[in-house]
Amino acid sequence: MKKINIVRSWLIGSFVLFGITSCTAGFEDANRPGHETSLEELGRDDYAVSSFITELQNFAFPEQENTYQNTEDLIGNYLGRYMTYVKPDFSVKNYTCFNASDDWKIVPWRDVFAKATSSFNAVAVLTQEEGPMYALALILRAQLMLRFTDTYGPLPIGVEEDANAYSSQEKVYSHLIETLDKAISIITPLVETNPGLVLKADADKVYGGKMNQWCKFANSLKLRMAIRMRFVNQDEAQRIAVEAYKAGVIEQNEDNCAITYIPNGQYKTSVDWGDSRACADLESYMNGFGDPRIYQYFKNTEEYGRRSVVGCRAGANVTNKDLAMKKYSAANIEEDSRGMWMTAAEMTFCRAEGAMLGWDMGGTPGALYNQAVRLSFEQWGVAGQEYYYLENSENTQEYYYDAADGYGGNHAPVSTITVKWDDNDSPERKMERLIVQKWIALFPDGQEGWNEIRRTGYPCVFPVAQSTNGYDLDVPNRIPFDPREMNGNNQENYRKAVEMLGGKDDYAARMWWQNGGNK
Repeated sequence: MKKINIVRSWLIGSFVLFGITSCTAGFEDANRPGHETSLEELGRDDYAVSSFITELQNFAFPEQENTYQNTEDLIGNYLGRYMTYVKPDFSVKNYTCFNASDDWKIVPWRDVFAKATSSFNAVAVLTQEEGPMYALALILRAQLMLRFTDTYGPLPIGVEEDANAYSSQEKVYSHLIETLDKAISIITPLVETNPGLVLKADADKVYGGKMNQWCKFANSLKLRMAIRMRFVNQDEAQRIAVEAYKAGVIEQNEDNCAITYIPNGQYKTSVDWGDSRACADLESYMNGFGDPRIYQYFKNTEEYGRRSVVGCRAGANVTNKDLAMKKYSAANIEEDSRGMWMTAAEMTFCRAEGAMLGWDMGGTPGALYNQAVRLSFEQWGVAGQEYYYLENSENTQEYYYDAADGYGGNHAPVSTITVKWDDNDSPERKMERLIVQKWIALFPDGQEGWNEIRRTGYPCVFPVAQSTNGYDLDVPNRIPFDPREMNGNNQENYRKAVEMLGGKDDYAARMWWQNGGNK
């Protein structure tokens, strides 16, 4: 692969992937532990690689409270309709109402994208793009870049002639699958020879160095991507999905992918700071279904009401945080709770959707659907209660009553879907049932919840409580790029990226993989 020389713009050294050596020049000045150790000193032992692997894990799904709030809470958790803000400062300009400030838009690129790429560059140099630690870096990079491209669309990943140029989302997907395949090809022979292989356990806050589990996670990322793209390229999606499943994805909760980071990001934003509370959409579905997981997801409200767990409408005009904190439910999470990246339940729902299309996913749609729900109940500590839940063919989303003197207003149900699987239902009805349950099980990963709403149109969600500022959408299709791009020294590449979006860098431009929902 060609070497790439990076233009020194606001993302110095950021647009990079494997096969790049020249673009890592100067990485010694970025993210170096202690900011004093030289490359020569770092290269004399394993400290360097371990340190940068840990940094990559911290960026792949940020848990540091300020970064978490700006990259996960304000975007995915709110747009995925899991949480919503109760902080008046957030009520005027935000992503939910399609008018976030430029300051908000800058943070993910400045604090995550640029720094993560610098860490990846360091690993690429120190490992000479070989070996299991390089493979692990490729997997972590794929995890991060997938979340970014599913937020913005086109992405600068360093594969174009101009390294600062954006690649189309379709090309980003193809590239990430290629890099995952490369990582899998490095790790698989090692774990076939030694299934219990553990490397750099102290540096690995996710799997403790267990390489077999990293291989399953890499295949699971491929399956996630295959399902995401199946509306736009079903043949390729089927090939990737079946290949990933046959190679081995996450099927049991013991292999769930989660990071240890204290304090947990959602604990800080919802429990400690009190900035976020349960969203009415998730609450109304779960309360309507009589879902026992709701008490694992959320705390009871401090203020007595008609039900124990109460969510707030997305986009509500909250004017008093202290009152709102008491009226609506906080996340039921602890300071040391692990941050979940991927679960067996999600992978089994993906397999159920593939089975609906006739793909070889190791079971029938109904059997896999039921197994996915069972896995989620087990994950959340309510195993055994799923039998009655899965047999319920009557309960639906309930009428949403706002808290007394609340901020969002009441709303009638927007869905009539039930829980029990019915092979005789229409394909669309089956799809809604599957995605609603998948969405519930994906909590608290709001990014993935938002992805499902945009990809399928399900679950049906309440309209935004305030103005959507001219957009006829329930949730944004994407987030506008970092505003510095349109005014900085990368304007031509930015202009080309906007052309890929159809001519506007706004909230309405659609993802490459989107189906007919959320128009």
